[in-house]
Amino acid sequence: MNDHTINANRLEQALGWLQTLGVKVQSDITAVAGDASFRRYFRFRADNQSRILMDAPSQSADIRSFLDVTRRLRNAALHAPEVIRADQENGFLLLEDLGDRLYRDILSKDTTATCFDELFSVLVEMALLVDTSQLPEFNTRELRREMDLLPDWYLGRHRSQASREKFDLLWDEFCRCVITSARAQPQCFVHRDFHSCNLLRAPDNSVGIIDFQDAVTGPVSYDFISLLWDRYISWPRSQIEYWMEEFRLMLGLEIEPGQWQRYCDLMGLQRNVKVVGIFARLYYRDGKTGYIEMIPRFYDYILDTLRRYPEFTDMLEILEQDECAP
Repeated sequence: MNDHTINANRLEQALGWLQTLGVKVQSDITAVAGDASFRRYFRFRADNQSRILMDAPSQSADIRSFLDVTRRLRNAALHAPEVIRADQENGFLLLEDLGDRLYRDILSKDTTATCFDELFSVLVEMALLVDTSQLPEFNTRELRREMDLLPDWYLGRHRSQASREKFDLLWDEFCRCVITSARAQPQCFVHRDFHSCNLLRAPDNSVGIIDFQDAVTGPVSYDFISLLWDRYISWPRSQIEYWMEEFRLMLGLEIEPGQWQRYCDLMGLQRNVKVVGIFARLYYRDGKTGYIEMIPRFYDYILDTLRRYPEFTDMLEILEQDECAP
């Protein structure tokens, strides 16, 4: 049985589930662009309202974490989609439709003041108000696992001809330095993929939040740097540093500005190293071709940050070589 047949059968099963709930589908069911996972999303009208059907096959996704984090966000008055009905056993959710006005399409150099005011406010509320009890911890092991995606998938597959001898000698110490910085920060709720493709201007003009099922308790700078080092817009360094200080003051962090900047920069290194590695993995392991072309932007983010810290000079010299760079 091929993937097309499996997907068709899943959708037929989901429609049968909706029918047993008494949900009357009043329109065609159209696929909605999804994320990098195996989840699928569909939009349709029912009861004269637009709805979203999420199909999360049990073998590739567990919707319990989605339901748990939805509850945490909504209890903090943040706009995660309302779960109208759930079939946990089969992996189907009927959700509120937050619309399709992604911040990716709204955010520009002309709209930064309004957009970042809105998004920074959400970040502050997530950090201060969302309950983190019994959430998984973004611990040393997980931070390192993510960083290892770069040597395993980017250098190991995408740049397999690159010499690894000197890199491998430096890698453990490099990771230790970055992860120590992450663990030293205040820890709070972390969305883990807070960027312009997972944020929507909802119909009520609130900020709609999606793709949060991997949330953890982790470093306070993580979601902030995920937003700044964007996959579609590269901001000037002076602007990034201005936002770093603005966000530090909004959070009321008792951290010196220079230390906070270092926290943000090294957290950005950890995430951008992960992103480069995971984009290569999506291409080589999962056959998702749309991500490999995004690698150069994130690789440039890595090199730019390495240049700012003398202790990373040796790593910079390796990664900026032609045999390693995209």
